[in-house]
Amino acid sequence: MASKYVDFCQLPLSLRERARGEGIRAALRASWLAVLLLAFPLLAGAGPRIEHWTLANGTRVYFVEAHDIPMVQLRLVFDSAASRDPVGKSGLALMTNRLLHEGAGGLDAGEIARRFERLGAEYGQDAGRDMAIVELRSLSEARLLQPALELLALIVRQPDFPARAFERERARSLVALQRDLANPAAVVQKAFYRELYGSHPYAADPPGDPESLKGLTRDDLLALYRKYYVGRNAVLVIVGDLTRRQANRVANTVAGDLPAGEIAAPLPKVTNGKGIKRAIAFPAKQTHVRIGMPVLVRNDPDLFPLYVGNYILGGGGLVSRLADEVREKRGYAYSVYSYFQPMREAGPFVLGLQTKNTQKADALKVVRRVLDEFIAKGPTAKELEDAKKHLVGGYPLKLAGNRKIADQVAYIAFYELPLDWLDTFTARVETVTIEQIRDAFQRRVRLNELVTVTVGGR
Repeated sequence: MASKYVDFCQLPLSLRERARGEGIRAALRASWLAVLLLAFPLLAGAGPRIEHWTLANGTRVYFVEAHDIPMVQLRLVFDSAASRDPVGKSGLALMTNRLLHEGAGGLDAGEIARRFERLGAEYGQDAGRDMAIVELRSLSEARLLQPALELLALIVRQPDFPARAFERERARSLVALQRDLANPAAVVQKAFYRELYGSHPYAADPPGDPESLKGLTRDDLLALYRKYYVGRNAVLVIVGDLTRRQANRVANTVAGDLPAGEIAAPLPKVTNGKGIKRAIAFPAKQTHVRIGMPVLVRNDPDLFPLYVGNYILGGGGLVSRLADEVREKRGYAYSVYSYFQPMREAGPFVLGLQTKNTQKADALKVVRRVLDEFIAKGPTAKELEDAKKHLVGGYPLKLAGNRKIADQVAYIAFYELPLDWLDTFTARVETVTIEQIRDAFQRRVRLNELVTVTVGGR
């Protein structure tokens, strides 16, 4: 499961869909077509009804009742991602999350996998910079659901962190980091976050670095697990074919026995730099470019003007201004894009492209000119009208299916957004004006503070 926690802000097409494992079974995969057909007309009018309560140990539960198909989607989210890595131990949170299912309650990874397979259930996990996730998809039939829930509970309550699995995962991670050194896209992304966030926890890459990984111990995993995988630091999202009473039993089965613990401490605030530019030499014919700065938190009052404006600037694929000027008119890049990624603390505005080394300077000039003009003048009335039609018209697809609903509700829950967020989303898009977009971009995307990182030939 890849770490792409973005729902409301546009990412380039290649990043929009998560990398998923194999589905639980071919017959179950086919049922998602039925979900789309059933959910689309319902979701076109309003978002799903979200019920919310808190377990005795402090776990916050968010439930959406959906009886279209006999399935249940669970997402258990902990504030235990890379931003919680201790100093000098980057990669610890992701390693801890990955090893949860490698052995639990005396069961080894093979037996856990076989039991989920026999139940027709699908397990997954991931950790990025803000969230650590454990999730389960199962049929709602009690004889299949209940043992799947109990197995999930065993994984999150009694992970063994086997020594052999720990060493195997460390070795695999070190190989992956070595491969990244030969991948200019990985090099530019890591360097960009380091320059963007400096000493802030967001600067570190979630998989860590070779030095930190080599220094990790099993005791480090246990310490992080015991501190952060606790009730008060958890959110449980349940979507599917259950009643409220059944959902409460599910919640208590999965998370009710977690120790209460304490909620994670607030992260430090992000401070912006001043126009950092870094060029990294790399033996390639193309240069990878990232430009941006920290901007948005999840409940930011400027989110919707920036969201709609960015669709016009670079989030709308081939219909965006950047694509028109950089790709269509000049052929400098096959893909050029921009997006905002709101996070618990200020997440980045990112503008990216890949261009020939010989065209890098010219492409950067065009990108800068397009961005300057957009910040100064904002969109045209026609651009704004077209953007709203696309964003409002395509919005129901963001909620087509239990998994997508769980994605959205998890964001609402983790970042403590209003429960009517999905109901009011399209109305907020519709009310955005040219003046609001121009004002928000002028205040929040400050040209003299943009970080620019390039990786490629000089």
